[in-house]
Amino acid sequence: MKSIVIFHSQTGFTKRYAGWIAQAVSADCVDLSEAKKTDLDSYDAVIFGSWACAGGISKLAWFKEHMKKWADKKLIVFCVGASPMESPEIAPALRKNFTASEWERIKVFYCPGGLHYEKMSAPSRLMMKLFLTTLKSKKHKTETEEEMIKMISSSYDISDRKYIEPILKCLVEQ
Repeated sequence: MKSIVIFHSQTGFTKRYAGWIAQAVSADCVDLSEAKKTDLDSYDAVIFGSWACAGGISKLAWFKEHMKKWADKKLIVFCVGASPMESPEIAPALRKNFTASEWERIKVFYCPGGLHYEKMSAPSRLMMKLFLTTLKSKKHKTETEEEMIKMISSSYDISDRKYIEPILKCLVEQ
């Protein structure tokens, strides 16, 4: 199956996952800016990866706009976020990015990445700083909120190749 992995990465986690997936299945791997200039007709599978923030998937609109002409292709979306894999809010957040018919058509996956404050854009860094300040100032924090404060107070990396296994399995299924 001829596949292409198209990614949009802000701090490098999505690019890393895209590279791992492409390497595992001998797929072409291109940044979204390159994909916009690439003829995708010859591919059997289009895998789109981007980063998640506040429940949304960055640049997903581009993928959804183009998927109409990919009726004969296997379509996979993965997003990379700062939350651990076991976070209960991941599944509902992913689901809300797609209509019912899109959800039926596309296979969607989440891969935990982390935070690289040094590589974030200034607006993203500011948003995270405000979120952290708000969370820290809350009077009656839950255990989950206390854990989140510890986690997002500095850069961290929880990415791992094991998280691409479901994506690879999906690619070989008929």
